[in-house]
Amino acid sequence: MVMCVCSSWAGSTQLAKLALKQFDAPFTLTWFATSWNCLFFPLYYIGHLCKSPERQTPRQRFRECCRFFGDDGLTPKVFFTKVAPFGLLWILTNYLYLQALRKINTTDASALFCCNKAFVFLLSWIVLRDRFMGVRIVAAILAIAGIVMMTYADGFHSHSVIGITLVVASASMSALYKVLFKMVLGSAKFGEAALFLSIVGSANFVFISFVPVILYFTRVEYIGSPENLPWAYLCGVAGLLFAFNVLVNFGIAITYPTLISLGIVLSVPVNAMVDLYTCEINFNTVRLIAVFIICLGFLMLLLPEDWDQCIIQLSTKLRKRDEPAEGGVEAGAATGLNWRGRARTSTFAH
Repeated sequence: MVMCVCSSWAGSTQLAKLALKQFDAPFTLTWFATSWNCLFFPLYYIGHLCKSPERQTPRQRFRECCRFFGDDGLTPKVFFTKVAPFGLLWILTNYLYLQALRKINTTDASALFCCNKAFVFLLSWIVLRDRFMGVRIVAAILAIAGIVMMTYADGFHSHSVIGITLVVASASMSALYKVLFKMVLGSAKFGEAALFLSIVGSANFVFISFVPVILYFTRVEYIGSPENLPWAYLCGVAGLLFAFNVLVNFGIAITYPTLISLGIVLSVPVNAMVDLYTCEINFNTVRLIAVFIICLGFLMLLLPEDWDQCIIQLSTKLRKRDEPAEGGVEAGAATGLNWRGRARTSTFAH
């Protein structure tokens, strides 16, 4: 699962970089990839038919999952107040990330996007009143320091500064999406999440299709003739992004969410190896330190809330495991030594 998440995210980033060199239309690519979200609910329903003992018709399953939006289901008011804003944030996240890939390399983009985990913590702490954790504050500070160092690595050139700003904005939109989803809609089951993402993809296809047309005729984005489009790259980007979202949203049924997040941070060294092979990056000391700091902050944010208690319990168990061996050595000694051993054991237990 970790390798699948890592390869799908790194692969989509690399293919998007290649696609934008031949298809200079980031919003059209965003619209095309988001439209693939329509496949979420059909894919979930196929899994429902294969696993569930009580098979429901598509309409019955659709109505049951619609209860996620409230007692009235998916009404026009619910759509425009609870679905459309998240669809807009989804499009902004992907569009800003693709725009950044036009300015900077994939290693910097993937590393900087990891900062969204720090932004999620800060927003959750402020908006949702989540528990304050000192280690996560340190991780957020490391993420911000990594952003500054990444900007300094290229000497504050306008081209790289714009790219870094776009990635940070994309990470912010992603964090805002996650926090608002938890605040407005709460936690969703597999079917409810699949339905929600399918509605986002369908709304994108129906209501946003006019935007690529306008961008084409105003020559803001150049698309070209259909036969000359790099369909392999476009479908590859959309397919890998779809696979990545499937793994992120439904992978918790197989493994822990922490391991899924670990796959995202592992995409940074994968992108770095590809960039190093294609000679698209200069690994100076400042850039290496910045990438390391951001990844370290990301890993610190994966620590559970009771991580300090877990460390204490683990150390206690390790010490108790060593005690029988020490007691066996001291069993044949004098009475005074046995008394010291018992006193030491009671101190460990306390």
